[in-house]
Amino acid sequence: MKVHPPGPPLRAMPGLLRKLVADRLALMQDAADLGDAVRVNMGPKKMYIFNRPDLAKHVLADNADNYHKGIGLVQARRVLGDGLLTSDGEVWRTQRRAVQPAFKPGRITRQADAVAEEAAKLVALLRRHEGQGPVDVLHEVTGLTLGVLGRTLLDSDLARYDSIAHAFEEVQDQAMLEMVTQGATPGWLPFPAQARFRKARRELHRVADALVAERVARMADGEQPDDALSRIIVAARAQEKDAERERQRLREELVTLLLAGHETTASTLGWTLYLLEQHPEAREGVRAEARAVLGDRIPEAADLHKLTYTTKVIQEAMRLYPPVWVLPRVAQEDDEVGGYHVSAKSDVLVCPYVMHRNPRLWEDPLRFDPERFDPKRVAGRDRYAYIPFGAGPRFCIGSNLGMMEAVFVAALVTRDLDLRMHPCHPAVPEAMLSLRMRGGMPMTVHPVS
Repeated sequence: MKVHPPGPPLRAMPGLLRKLVADRLALMQDAADLGDAVRVNMGPKKMYIFNRPDLAKHVLADNADNYHKGIGLVQARRVLGDGLLTSDGEVWRTQRRAVQPAFKPGRITRQADAVAEEAAKLVALLRRHEGQGPVDVLHEVTGLTLGVLGRTLLDSDLARYDSIAHAFEEVQDQAMLEMVTQGATPGWLPFPAQARFRKARRELHRVADALVAERVARMADGEQPDDALSRIIVAARAQEKDAERERQRLREELVTLLLAGHETTASTLGWTLYLLEQHPEAREGVRAEARAVLGDRIPEAADLHKLTYTTKVIQEAMRLYPPVWVLPRVAQEDDEVGGYHVSAKSDVLVCPYVMHRNPRLWEDPLRFDPERFDPKRVAGRDRYAYIPFGAGPRFCIGSNLGMMEAVFVAALVTRDLDLRMHPCHPAVPEAMLSLRMRGGMPMTVHPVS
């Protein structure tokens, strides 16, 4: 006999559907309040939400081949195409193999100087706002992460393309609209949002085409770079015989790399700087460590493993505000998860945001406490209780680069500056493709006293 997880009563469904549009984090929390495994019937569609480490492990790792990319990311294909973020099966495996060497730890370590230099540029940029009105730190951090991405993975200067960040905001908005409507809104309808999206997509394609053309020219001159962009080009040439299909594939993979490579780290850094502003004792801990390890210089690769407290602060920020707040899947075949039946073609969600705040897994879970990530405390914790980079075969390929970037930036900014949130701006998480702060992060910049 098939055993199904519990679900909300029928009278609760209108409220849940409203939250799917207006407050997706509240929807996930409401589901978690019903239990570790929940089934929601949405007309003919079934949605399963799993909030326990062993259940997450089954979906993301043990039987990962049965769970393809799901709600939100499936719809995002209309926005991003078939890049590494949205593809499945052999297409995904081929893409992952092509770019994997660009993310090897040894190569990422060699990029430490570039990461540190970009972090120093951010400090200099913010310092120009000392004594002035608030600056949107999230916007500036996004520029930093694009700069790091360009130098470390593309060997290109993305500062020339200042339209990228805004274009990606439009792409995210459209992807979430597609998720909420399940793709029911035709792209050709003359809505303002659709027009903005089409303009943003054209701009991203223009940037991608320009980056590819520049790299192809350099390769024709005899250069043999080992960055991700070059590897994407080589793989597309080998596998696509049609020139138009090759161009489309390069666009899709590069636009996806641009989005995934900067958005999640920008989100992590934004929440980290906010939490440090809210918790002066942690801010002073990061500042003291940065002064002790770095003195007045910028970081080097060897410093990453010495900035231990700063690393714990980043890890705790990602616990409270995981940049990838939900991991959506679609079951390909019937399955059993923790004794519960899961129907084929059902949506399956694992929500790190909720699991990271589960009081059965974390003591006083809403409290900001970097010491949770002391190695002795980590050793006694279920591996799948903390999954800010996902898990299983689709574990984030850029996790090492993202951590280096976040640690270096948090250390330098905190060592050299005091950032204070604008008192009238609420810190409200916004569940888009990543978990960002709604309305940006207006902060005033002050010298360290």
